[in-house]
Amino acid sequence: MRIDSHQHFWKFDPVRDSWIDDNMSALRRDFLPEDLDPLLRENEIAGCVAIQADQSENETLFLTDLARKHDLIKGVVGWVDLCGSNIVERLEYFSTFKSLKGFRHIIQAEPEPDFILRTDFCRGIAKLQKFDFTYDLLILPRNLPYLPKFISKFQDQKFVIDHLGKPNIRKGEVEEWQQYMRKVAAFENVHCKLSGMVTEADLHHWKPADFKPYVDVVIESFGIERVMFGSDWPVCLLGASYKQACSILDNNTKHLTDIEKDKLWGQNATKFYGLEV
Repeated sequence: MRIDSHQHFWKFDPVRDSWIDDNMSALRRDFLPEDLDPLLRENEIAGCVAIQADQSENETLFLTDLARKHDLIKGVVGWVDLCGSNIVERLEYFSTFKSLKGFRHIIQAEPEPDFILRTDFCRGIAKLQKFDFTYDLLILPRNLPYLPKFISKFQDQKFVIDHLGKPNIRKGEVEEWQQYMRKVAAFENVHCKLSGMVTEADLHHWKPADFKPYVDVVIESFGIERVMFGSDWPVCLLGASYKQACSILDNNTKHLTDIEKDKLWGQNATKFYGLEV
């Protein structure tokens, strides 16, 4: 059973969604479950995990409400203020939402590359395990040097790195990114999503082979038990259709056995997020 471990929904708001700049005009519209459903069916994907795009509790409530209404949404990764003094109270509240599996903060947008080491942020992360919440790490290569120290503080917390840590595929930069990813992969509580690759490549001139070095590093470093497919729809539409986003991973994992492919395409995401499928 295939599961898309990473995609987004939104009702476009030009003020709230100001991150969607002029270069992303294709994303300046609503993207909702009825838009995704035929794409999942076409690609034989049984369901998805909806990931926060806005940093507000309203976003979390919006996604959990969609999950309540649409069976294709198997889980939600929302947002909560992990730095807030009332974090335990908020986590207790959100623990009552069956579809809510974890949280994410847009770390890549924080000006400090070592944001993840902030005392208040770490205090919030430390509270997640009690409520069995996962945590998605949305980072850039500049954040990677701080990740081993961060992870070492929380070796029982379930983490997943979004979009391979966003290596610069466009310029073919592998070496430094690879070194840090291997260090992070040494922590067995950290997983990695093979997602969001096309937007880190040359949007209009990419080839499937461009992604192979990065896919190979992730699978070799994390092992087949700790990697998962994600489309990053609709953001992927900036450079690829949903079907093409799937084909990028298909074309670069032909060497895997059927059992290994089943883990990559669905079983690992189901286990990590505790999905009911």
